Amino acid sequence: MYLTWLDNNSWLIEIGYQRILVDPWLVGSLSFGVDWLFKGSLKQERLISEHIDLILLSQGLPDHTHLPTLKQLDHKIPVVASPNAAKVAQELGYTSVTSLAHSKTFTLNNQVEVMALPGSPIGPTLVENSYLLKELETNFTLYYEPHGYHSPQLKKFAPVDVVITPTVDLALPLIGAIIRGTNSALEVAKWLQPQFILPTAAKADTIYEGLLVNFLKDVGTAEELRALLQKNNITTQVIEPKSGDRLKLLLRKRLIAA
Repeated sequence: MYLTWLDNNSWLIEIGYQRILVDPWLVGSLSFGVDWLFKGSLKQERLISEHIDLILLSQGLPDHTHLPTLKQLDHKIPVVASPNAAKVAQELGYTSVTSLAHSKTFTLNNQVEVMALPGSPIGPTLVENSYLLKELETNFTLYYEPHGYHSPQLKKFAPVDVVITPTVDLALPLIGAIIRGTNSALEVAKWLQPQFILPTAAKADTIYEGLLVNFLKDVGTAEELRALLQKNNITTQVIEPKSGDRLKLLLRKRLIAA
């Protein structure tokens, strides 16, 4: 398995001989329509020219379903998305869009199974997707949730080999964490006993501007998470990849009890 972090919540996951592009923001700026409040700009654009087998979208918000990026990617690439994100991809003219409700699965080229699970709550009534990916040849698994909201349904899929989730809280005064990191990552590690955890929702080559930035606060570190894992006798490795580096994960087969 190879993982390439493309900054923020954007990943290239190579699993089961398939190349899956997750929540890509690769070109242009990030806008929620009120730039004076919050706006993001990339220092380095990373539009991918290599073959992509699938685009996987967890949420319909612009930082996960990023219009400038999706407009430039090949619209013939299959898209699997939360129902909210699927509508955006369809409106852009993507020719193969699968809206994946919670607990439903999609099989990619007979190599990788993608299951949608409850993810981040967006507003009072909408819960977006997290994903569990399984390499069918080896049964290696990867779980992705970009805001640190983990459904208890996950417990029945344990153990999971790789988890991609925030490891640091992003908090606002009076409101609290809008992205849940250290404690949430520890909880999911207890449930899933992964071999590796990799942080997402961080930034390396991105500049954020606007009034809201003055109030956002990072709480916790990857080192604190490592200490908590050790304290709880969890052998999971926390890996902090550099943006753009292709990381090879050497996964070990799990022993299956008789």
